[in-house]
Amino acid sequence: MPDFFYYKNKFMRTIILLVASNVFMTFAWYYHLKQEGWPLWKAIVLSWLIAFFEYSLMVPANRYGFAKGLSGFQLKMIQEVITLVVFTFFAVLYLKEPLHWRYLVSFAFLLGAVYFMFSKRFV
Repeated sequence: MPDFFYYKNKFMRTIILLVASNVFMTFAWYYHLKQEGWPLWKAIVLSWLIAFFEYSLMVPANRYGFAKGLSGFQLKMIQEVITLVVFTFFAVLYLKEPLHWRYLVSFAFLLGAVYFMFSKRFV
């Protein structure tokens, strides 16, 4: 089993920045969906303004993580899991979409992929 506390302490800055970045990303990509009266140009401009803050957090997160020993593949896998967690809250709380059991099963498979990626047992 991967040493959770080792990874937690070594990569906490990266994870915090990725979570914050993904909050901005989720709003940039999906907030406008409930704004049906907005013209497309307004949704695009607002999304790009929000995305600036996403990139301002995502780029340092990836640089810190890479400098601390995460591979590009590991950074991407972490980012995708964080994205799904953030989006789940957003979809349920803001978009008012139901959380189906099949989504939870899919997330469990992704967590298994993260475990597999970080486990030294399969090297």
